[in-house]
Amino acid sequence: MAASSAWFRSVTWSRRPSVASNSSSISWNATSRADMADTANLHFPILDDIARDLAGDVNFPTCLDAAILVRNTLKDPFAELAQVAKVISVEPLICSKLLRMANSIAYNPYGREVTDVATAVSRLGLDVVRTTSLAVALDQMLKSRNLRAYEPLAKQVWQHSIQVAAIARVLARRLGRLNPDEALLAGLVHDIGIFYLLYRAADYPFYQIDPDALQALLIGWHESTGENLLHALGMPETIIDAVRDHDQPSNVENPFTVKDMIYFANLLASRDETEIPGTPLAPDTPRQQHDRERYADLLAEAADDVAQLQHALAG
Repeated sequence: MAASSAWFRSVTWSRRPSVASNSSSISWNATSRADMADTANLHFPILDDIARDLAGDVNFPTCLDAAILVRNTLKDPFAELAQVAKVISVEPLICSKLLRMANSIAYNPYGREVTDVATAVSRLGLDVVRTTSLAVALDQMLKSRNLRAYEPLAKQVWQHSIQVAAIARVLARRLGRLNPDEALLAGLVHDIGIFYLLYRAADYPFYQIDPDALQALLIGWHESTGENLLHALGMPETIIDAVRDHDQPSNVENPFTVKDMIYFANLLASRDETEIPGTPLAPDTPRQQHDRERYADLLAEAADDVAQLQHALAG
């Protein structure tokens, strides 16, 4: 209890409101400590439960456990291909998705069929394996029983995440400053806090009958929840930083870090609606409109990446 309460207090007072002028940002009224305290009191039961989860075993579908095991195995510079393949084979869904990708035109232009996991890993590369494993896990989380009550909302947020991931990868590829697959991964998980909050909200009927309370929970706590969840899952600090600050203004004139790219990709992807459906869009500032126009061709290029990712995740 002490550990979870300490985490809860740190999240409560570290959460920052988004800047209203950012069309991809979420604005809310908790701009004072008193307002934030009221919000925290309203949501204390679920936030306290989440704190307990993150202080111990994270309560997520088993597919995510498999994805994290894959990532941890790949962190070992001495891990052999057979060892990696063995870990992947434990989760049939991840295994089948990687085989499908390895046999796709993008990775198999000459039509030489891949039938074993080790060859698929060798053909795809470790970065793709890492990212795809997590993407499959998140996609499966959407289909879990806990998210059925919020399925339309969860699907919209997931499509937004895929688009942000694709734009971030294209941006990284074009600028040549970051690993495109790292940018893709950050994009896929930048709203993982929303999914986790929805997943846990299924245990609280209060949120199903009060959409405003649910929206306030997501708006006020998705970044902090995502940050702490990724810490618990052992994600790299660069990814965690990007998730924590993805609604906070960043450098779009000369994007240089993963955080910059996720912020900008989120801005471009949110041109028609916010990342949390139902929240109002603020009008673009002249600078934001300029940035959108400057990188408008990114959206067309990213559309192919979105289609590829959706195909890879298709049943």
